[in-house]
Amino acid sequence: MTLADLNKPAELTLWSSRAPAHTAQGHRFPTLRAALAAATEAMDTGDARPWIITDAGDILAPSWIASYRL
Repeated sequence: MTLADLNKPAELTLWSSRAPAHTAQGHRFPTLRAALAAATEAMDTGDARPWIITDAGDILAPSWIASYRL
């Protein structure tokens, strides 16, 4: 992933951190930067486990997102 990827579209899926997680909410964002901001906000304010798929096909796990907060 490069810095240019921050300006490309991404999809954020929020799973509940409570087991068993049966439903997820998916959201398309115009930029990876916006998806990361929404993911970190969801982690801070709720019980969400966010996963992001970038436009290039990279999958960003909750641990990666937590490590690289914007």
